[in-house]
Amino acid sequence: MDYVITARAIKKNAFIAEPGPVRYLRVPPDQPIPLPAHAASNRLDRERWIKEVRTLADNNPNTRSISPQGDVLVFIHGYNNDLNVIMKRQRQLAKDLRAEGWNGLVIGFDWPSNDSTLNYLEDRRDASKVAIELVRGGIKLIANGQEGGCGTNIHLLGHSTGAFVIMEALVQAEKDGELFKSDWRIGQVAFIGGDVAASSLSRESQWSNPMFSRIMRLTNYANPFDSVLGISNAKRLGVAPRAGRVGLPLDAHPKSVNVHCGDYFNTINPKNAVFFGTFNHSWHIGDRVFARDLAMTLEGAIDRLAIPTRLWGNGLLSLRDANRPAFIDDWQMESGIV
Repeated sequence: MDYVITARAIKKNAFIAEPGPVRYLRVPPDQPIPLPAHAASNRLDRERWIKEVRTLADNNPNTRSISPQGDVLVFIHGYNNDLNVIMKRQRQLAKDLRAEGWNGLVIGFDWPSNDSTLNYLEDRRDASKVAIELVRGGIKLIANGQEGGCGTNIHLLGHSTGAFVIMEALVQAEKDGELFKSDWRIGQVAFIGGDVAASSLSRESQWSNPMFSRIMRLTNYANPFDSVLGISNAKRLGVAPRAGRVGLPLDAHPKSVNVHCGDYFNTINPKNAVFFGTFNHSWHIGDRVFARDLAMTLEGAIDRLAIPTRLWGNGLLSLRDANRPAFIDDWQMESGIV
């Protein structure tokens, strides 16, 4: 099954691009889109859904990871995405990471986004409405047990406006008394084609501070050739360059790192690539090199500046094609001595 948390409303027995109550879906692998019939039918079934996700992750821990617990990666899609594309990306992402040796579980957080560019601003308003459910109905429930030090590791990947959803979710969580007082945490967060202002990721940004207070690391993958984010800039009269296009600001938060993807992106022939959507904005999912870099990022065993698929030069940390360290699987062999 593919596991999805959705915050869409239902009309005529189909999910629509409007906010609705949170539902927990088990989508059969042969189904192209999620349907209301795939939702957990009651509270007990919802609890079984959450237990299944935890069990699938924790019973298949990543031996290369710095943590002994299992891992769940929550994929948050962007705007102008229909359900068919959303599911294709989630499934491809899971396939890509498995191929690179990452054993965690990929689940989706589906918020109501239309399949029309004209709905861009409305989609961002809808994203704000449902963002809190990413924490309340997703992260917090799956991470249950973290207060005792043994919870499942939760990571987030936000594509395009999905980055906005992540940041807004953590802002809203700080305003919620119960969530604010709870000791839940997030491991790695990554943005691809992040449609948030670069300046919002500065050390002094009040909007991003709630996110940085809960996470271990933010990795921002930036591509200067992303024309979709150029359109996003134009919608704001060019006053707010997007992090997914220009990278992090000079005063970026110390928990963040920027990975420049422009040089590597220019080596990819779209005719030979696997991708869903606009290539320069959505090339990441389906790309082997990106998947390898993301896998090592999620594992956390290698310092962000030393991951082999990154090369420092000309003031940039750039994505490149490279192998994992040859003997990484032997690094943490138990010797009885720490």
